[in-house]
Amino acid sequence: MPIYENRQNAENRLVLPDAEFNSITTGADAYSEIVRLFTDKLSGNTGAVLCCDGWYGVEFREIAEKLQAKLIASGVQEPELIPACGFFKSAEAIAVQKHPWITDEPAFGRVNEGETLADYCDPEAVKAMNERITALTDSGKTVIVYGPGAAFTDAALPGILAYFDHTADPMLWKMWKGTLIPFETASARQYNWKEYYYCDFYILQRHKESIIDRAACYAEAIEADNMTVIPGNIYKKILASLVKQPIKQIRTYSPGPWGAYRYRDLWDIPGLKNNAWNRLAGADLALLIELNGTLKFDMPAVNLLKDHAAEFVGAFPAQAYPGLIPVEIWLDDGYFPEAQPAERTSMPIHNHPGTEYVKKHFNEPLGRYETYYIVEAYKGANTHMGFNEEACLEEWEKLCRESWAEKKPIPNWQEFIANWDTNVGDLFLIPEGTTHGHGGNQMVLEMDTCGNAAGGEYSFFGYDFMRPTWDDEKGTMTAPPMKMHLDRYFSIDKNCRACYVKDHLKPRAKVLEWNKEYSMDRFDTLPQMPFEIERLHFNEKAQYTTQGKFLQAMTLTVGKRVTIRSKANPDWYTVIDRLQCALIPAGFGDYEVIAETPGAHTVVMWRLKQG
Repeated sequence: MPIYENRQNAENRLVLPDAEFNSITTGADAYSEIVRLFTDKLSGNTGAVLCCDGWYGVEFREIAEKLQAKLIASGVQEPELIPACGFFKSAEAIAVQKHPWITDEPAFGRVNEGETLADYCDPEAVKAMNERITALTDSGKTVIVYGPGAAFTDAALPGILAYFDHTADPMLWKMWKGTLIPFETASARQYNWKEYYYCDFYILQRHKESIIDRAACYAEAIEADNMTVIPGNIYKKILASLVKQPIKQIRTYSPGPWGAYRYRDLWDIPGLKNNAWNRLAGADLALLIELNGTLKFDMPAVNLLKDHAAEFVGAFPAQAYPGLIPVEIWLDDGYFPEAQPAERTSMPIHNHPGTEYVKKHFNEPLGRYETYYIVEAYKGANTHMGFNEEACLEEWEKLCRESWAEKKPIPNWQEFIANWDTNVGDLFLIPEGTTHGHGGNQMVLEMDTCGNAAGGEYSFFGYDFMRPTWDDEKGTMTAPPMKMHLDRYFSIDKNCRACYVKDHLKPRAKVLEWNKEYSMDRFDTLPQMPFEIERLHFNEKAQYTTQGKFLQAMTLTVGKRVTIRSKANPDWYTVIDRLQCALIPAGFGDYEVIAETPGAHTVVMWRLKQG
């Protein structure tokens, strides 16, 4: 699935004292700073080890060679380069060990439960590698060990550890191109996406958290020629500062079979030809950090969770869903300049599993629960939700299975699926097992839970009109149809009828606060929905609070721009534009939302019921 990024107004701005800011280096200076940190550890004729550990996607070999050249230029005898893949078991043994997590099912796997990167090491290989490295350093030689797992070098040896990080999207671009290098090899190999989402993300994240505190520096290393190197103590201060203010993420867009075109009026996204999946907030989206008004670098948002989980997501989710940012906010485009058939404008007909199901089948901590909030409605705006009262659901299952097996559409599918006319401000609750789909001709703000810490999501597709999907290289709808998940779709579907949708899944908002400055309302909910949807309406400003325990995801739906500012410390703030989301940390407390442009404003908010 192609991914395009939107960095417009994505900066999370911090100001550091001059001395701290000046200790951060970029570009060629970044390599010089790592060399300086390392050579400070050199003493006499004793050798030392520069351990370059980090995340997938980092160009470790290129970085190691550049560091080698810098060291030689500084007068150090030519360092020995040793790839960290030598610490690990054979590729065949690792494939067997990963199989319980990757599984044979094409679409889903099981989250790696508790294994660490060290569990994939070969003890004899670790011993042999460290004996080799020790012999080299004893002879006065400098050694650079590079790649994920470099930290398995004997920590008693003189030298430093540097951690090189990478964000998800550019890493995925390398995976799709076949250039990603897994930890057990020095070169790229065929790599299944499930290896990352169900296994490697977790062992790499646990590894990062286990070694980052002893890293002399943290490097944003998405581009080997444009790194940002931050001293370890300053990196920790940056994290501590980030969670004190609302956080924005780099938004992403992906074209697809129901992709539409409203985005062209709203944002400049070079190369994007239609917009199906647009994410505003989520577990794997990156942060763009701006320091002192000049220096910018990217960082995975999950880095905030190691030391600041309760402050960020709240004490309850930090304990119940460790390592997880439990929210995803999407914007589903549905604008077409000319009328289109429903088979073009609609999402697949699908449903989502709840918490007990994903725990049992995928080893995930939290199910997928959704809401659709309509932020723009055009002529013909509609949403698919539930089944028509007279629909025969046994016949629906038979037709769906025949459609997939015989690769033919269901001509009378609309006789089965209930359809609802929509308008701005409508909300749909989508608990587990509810058949639904965005019908088109509207802009939908999806506010959901996310149970996969790597950013994967659980949608079980039942029917997608047997239409071709998007081929991004050709720029046409000529790729094979999307794969269905029929057994899972039918096994969890609650078969809810239109009358149930009308009475329970189309809630009203009740006013909970009104004064002459603003009002606040909250939509009715269901016990099985783990979050609330709330709104603030105002012309100039409104007030609200996280109560010190609720992570809130706030999206501006009416108005052009607002500032979200702490009442306790006005220096803690961020600014969001229309249809942009900010994650307000649980510890943020009392705050104001201030209109930056004239007129009416509305912000729509997601928050868990338990903080």
